[in-house]
Parts: sequence; C-alpha cells; structure tokens
Amino acid sequence: MKLVTFDDGLVGRLDGDTVIELDVPSTRVFFERDGQVAETGRTYPLADVRLRAPIVPRKFFHTAGNFREHHEDLVRVDWSHPVNKGIVFFQNVDAIIGHDESIVYPANLTQELDYELELAVVIGRPGKFFTAEQALEHIGGYLVFNDITARDIQRKEMESGVFSFSKAIDTFCPIGPYIVTADEIGDPHDLDMELRVNGDIRQKSNTSRMSVSIPQLVAYHSPQTYSAGDIITTGTIAGVAASTEDPFANYLRPGDVVEAEIERLGVLRNRVVSWQDAYGTPEPPAEQWV
Repeated sequence: MKLVTFDDGLVGRLDGDTVIELDVPSTRVFFERDGQVAETGRTYPLADVRLRAPIVPRKFFHTAGNFREHHEDLVRVDWSHPVNKGIVFFQNVDAIIGHDESIVYPANLTQELDYELELAVVIGRPGKFFTAEQALEHIGGYLVFNDITARDIQRKEMESGVFSFSKAIDTFCPIGPYIVTADEIGDPHDLDMELRVNGDIRQKSNTSRMSVSIPQLVAYHSPQTYSAGDIITTGTIAGVAASTEDPFANYLRPGDVVEAEIERLGVLRNRVVSWQDAYGTPEPPAEQWV
C-alpha cells in the first residue's frame, strides 16, 4: 500500500492514479491502529490533490555513516571530520516538508547547502529492547528522505563531536512522496538510489551497500523506545556536494530542483527558493553566536 497525506491533512492510499480516502486523522494514527481503518468512499484523481509530508512522527531518529562509501568519499577530499557508522541524533520534526514543497535557502545562515539521499524506515508497531530478529515485526513501511545540510554550520558543530542544527533548520527535512508499506517491499536491501539536481545525477548507489542492515539499525535504536509512526534514517551514499572536487559549484542554490529517488519508493522532488521568494520579505539577519 502507498499511503499519502494530501490537501488539508486528509489520508489516503494510492490505487494507480486515484487517491482513495481513508477514515483516519493521520498516517501516524493509521499505524497506531495497526492499519485497521476503513475507507470513506471518497476518491480523488491524484493529479487534483496536493501531496503533503506523508507523516509527522513523534520521534525522528537520525543515523549517519551507514554507507562506508560516504565516509570514504569525504576522506578523499579531506573533509574536516570522519563520518563513521554509529552516529545517532534526533531530527527536528518541525523542519519536515513534503513532495513539491520548497526548501527555503537561508543565505544569512549558510553558503554551503548540500543534499543527502537516504532511505527512511517508518515504525509500524511500538516497542523497546528487541533484537534484530524481532525488528521486522516493528517495521511499518519505507519512504524517501533528503537530508538537507548546511555544511559550514556542520563543520563548526563537529568540533564538539556532535551535529544537529546544521540539518534541523526549517524546511531542511523533505520526506515523501508517500509511505510504501513493508509488505509491498519485502527485502529493502537491494533498491537502487539516485539523486539528481536539475536533471544531473549527483548520487547513485544501492541499499545493498549499507554497512549495518535495517533490522540491526531498528533494533539498535529500540532502547530509546518506539512509538508507531516514528522514523529512522539509514544514512546517505557517496556523491554529496561536499565530497566533489569543487563543492561550491555543486552546493544547492535558489532555483535548483532536487529529485531524490529510491526504487519502488518513488521520486521526492523539491525546489530550492530564496527567503524573499518564499515569504515576500527580506531575510532577517542571523545571530552569530558560535
């Protein structure tokens, strides 16, 4: 099943080019009810609805360093700090946006806006302290995540050994375009991944190259306690702008269109826009306290 949130927060499932409305207030509640929800009887052409972020979780577990190729990519260009597996932090759920919503470029905060294609896991069943063998019982589905990152802020944060602000700025958390339930995917460890900027391929890999499997990741996080609808990310692949020979030629700028695609999970598309274009007012100055 492909679950969508659309228009003013309605929930539905896709059937080809038709959205079938479900009688549930949110996709998070869909998972809380173990998917046992009725249809309202209303249907909509997909072309006539506006997709929103498919879910707003209670908790968003952010992992990094799970693709060795990403770490090796950054070592090659002498990135300021290693990105090894085991990095864990929380994402700001208020930064979440959906398909075709704008990433607002805060030029007074950053000049190094980067992209990171990731597969994200949606928890279907709450739980804690379980094993990798038990983890599949807790996975509800999967979606595409583009981990927008301010690299200049991130480098400063990593001097203290942790980062969060650089990835948690408003609109820096695109997810979507929908949730594909786990029963439709089966084994998620052989899905092609590709990110494009203005049609040019920047990242290209496969989920088979993860260092730590999805059941291991889900089990690893479980002592922090899951609620239904929580999200766990699985790390990015090689090819981020920061790892290229000329990062400033590849960092995102207003006007860029980013397409993040994972096989069978769809294409998440977002345009980068200036503060002025987004809000119609000049961007406020940034407080420089670091």
